[in-house]
Amino acid sequence: MTEKHHAFPPLPELSDAERIARAEQTYEHLKTRHSCRDFADTPVPRAVIENAILAAGTAPNGANHQPWHFAVISSPEKKRAIREAAEAEERKFYGEDGDKPKASDEWLDALAPIGTDASKPYLETAPWLIACFAQRTGGIEEDGETQNYYVNESVGIACGMLITALHSAGLATLTHTPSPMGFLRDLCGRPKNEKPLMIIVAGLPGENATVPDHAIRKKPLSQIASWL
Repeated sequence: MTEKHHAFPPLPELSDAERIARAEQTYEHLKTRHSCRDFADTPVPRAVIENAILAAGTAPNGANHQPWHFAVISSPEKKRAIREAAEAEERKFYGEDGDKPKASDEWLDALAPIGTDASKPYLETAPWLIACFAQRTGGIEEDGETQNYYVNESVGIACGMLITALHSAGLATLTHTPSPMGFLRDLCGRPKNEKPLMIIVAGLPGENATVPDHAIRKKPLSQIASWL
């Protein structure tokens, strides 16, 4: 059976100079994005999050199975439960429970300039938490059985587009990845075929929000690209 095809959607007709200008504008916009660890509790309309998730849902993915699910949390009770579970894992990671840290000394040294620890108050303060799940199976019909392909790659791209959409809407974001994250599946009521990948915290930055010097440093083009 031959699959029906549609005409490729039209792209804007731009000159080379206009394309360069747009690329530069996108870079200038996105380089203002930084991870935020101090959020205000200022409400953000649900429609902002809905449209950002719709944008993420347009991401390229394996076989168009769209192997992602975004569980959006705003309930104070649910946010508190997530914070408590996440901080329990983080205390093990940093060794703040009296035992040897799960993280290596090298890993902890790498995190030191950022100033992170097991305390994650933003998980309660920010108006929105978006728990991102990767669906190992399900297919486009989400039958729970059909094999999905390039799952991590697909969901990773979708999460990047989600962060970009949220930034474009004037929101601060943070990717939070406690390990293990099985508690997130349970608290969000998601099935076993879904793997929690990250929590994206979204909202407005707090009055005292800062960006560490270490996070300002970005590799130059000569280091992140080669031309063959």
